[in-house]
Amino acid sequence: MMQALATSPDVMDVPGCCCTDWISRLARTHAGRLAAIARREGVGAADALDVVQDAFHTLLQRPDSDALRDRPDDAARVLAAITRNAARNLRRRHHHARPHVDVAEAELATTRPTPDEALDQAITAQQLVGCMARLGDVHRHVVTLRVLEELSGDEAARTLGLTAGHVAVLLHRARKQLEQCMLDG
Repeated sequence: MMQALATSPDVMDVPGCCCTDWISRLARTHAGRLAAIARREGVGAADALDVVQDAFHTLLQRPDSDALRDRPDDAARVLAAITRNAARNLRRRHHHARPHVDVAEAELATTRPTPDEALDQAITAQQLVGCMARLGDVHRHVVTLRVLEELSGDEAARTLGLTAGHVAVLLHRARKQLEQCMLDG
């Protein structure tokens, strides 16, 4: 593959590229390592070879490619960076690609409950209001602070002037009473 890259007409057409020996040496020396870099980035074997070939093509199109010709170590580092980024981009495009779904076939997402579900929720809410009214004042305050206002046990305890342990016990008892009330309906 790298031999084909080094002698392809595309390489010969790149402005400023007068000799293919430089690319051939880079390809022979670094192609395997570059393919391994692409594979480590999550690209399949066939795609890794395409990524490496594209990296060489990108290198040749860079304005500083003539300067890199005399610095093979720098050229190899640039190729590694190009390969790594190209592999990541390919993986992201593949990961984010979504198949096209025709509008007529697409289901509309709804966040609204059906009328029956809304009615059930309203009945349950009304029943819960009635059960809350049956609780004693302290139990109702504990449930309000801990469940509805989402205060911590310590915050609710400070608000009510109780210990955190006492608030926990009161909340447990209130939940049991509410559960029983909801089951009795």
